[in-house]
Amino acid sequence: MSTALTIDAFGPISDNAGGIAEMALGSDEFKVTRKVTDCLDAAGNTTAAVGKGFAIGSAALVSLALFSAFITRVYKVDKTLSFSILDPLVFSGLLLGALLPYWFSGMTVKSVGTAAQEMCTVADRQIREFNEKGTPINSDECIEISTK
Repeated sequence: MSTALTIDAFGPISDNAGGIAEMALGSDEFKVTRKVTDCLDAAGNTTAAVGKGFAIGSAALVSLALFSAFITRVYKVDKTLSFSILDPLVFSGLLLGALLPYWFSGMTVKSVGTAAQEMCTVADRQIREFNEKGTPINSDECIEISTK
């Protein structure tokens, strides 16, 4: 566990080294520093991938353990255990049930992105009109978009 947490922490730190150096140094010093930070960036990407591998592996083990506990509990209550994971209907239901949260999350993210794009378009238009004609900014339009 401590290895996974260390890898998880090291990735973003080494990943951001190039950006920090770019903000702190001038262009000449940055070229030399960038060679070093590119190596750190590669190490950060690698550790991030390893950390994701740990997370995926542990999630698979946890799901297996939870399913095993569920089967054990059902069998204790009803000794006849009348379903099988290999039954196509049961497997399809499990798959569909597992996919539903991702589907709803995807719809939410998509609607937020659409609203943000619409809000940016309105804000861009209003700023342009303010700069060109002196038209006052109307925040009610953006509020209407976000409530819709």
